[in-house]
Amino acid sequence: MKLYMRQKIFSIKDKFSIKDADGADKYFVEGKLISVGKKLTVFDKEQNEIALVKQKVVSLLPKFIVEIGGEEVATISKKFTILKHKYIIDGPNWEVQGDMLGHDYSIIENGVPVAIIHKKWMSFGDSFEVDIPDETKEVLAISVVLAIDFALDRGDNT
Repeated sequence: MKLYMRQKIFSIKDKFSIKDADGADKYFVEGKLISVGKKLTVFDKEQNEIALVKQKVVSLLPKFIVEIGGEEVATISKKFTILKHKYIIDGPNWEVQGDMLGHDYSIIENGVPVAIIHKKWMSFGDSFEVDIPDETKEVLAISVVLAIDFALDRGDNT
């Protein structure tokens, strides 16, 4: 299923929707206005919290934890590299491949794409197309993409 995320560029706190291929709201993402480290909550259409993405503050490089149903299910860690971005996803045994700087990458599990991410250029704010073939992995895949996007927006090339 293809989903579309468009973040507002001028916002005091992160708040945006994730739309399906028909343009209907499927998920809502809201950041905490005041918190230590970045925190994003993902809600379903009925405004039920379905995932929490939180930054681990005491870490040399960006590290995020994803909780679903109050349980930690994944840790996304940026690894030190000189010229390119590399992320490790612990928990679901996923890996990230592709052009991180160009925002054109895939999340892979055992050689099979879990999510294919394409950033739309020339748009107001960040816009992404996220293709997730297996709907059962949709919430976790969205949460991982949110964590990677925030780490990339920090502008670190390490």
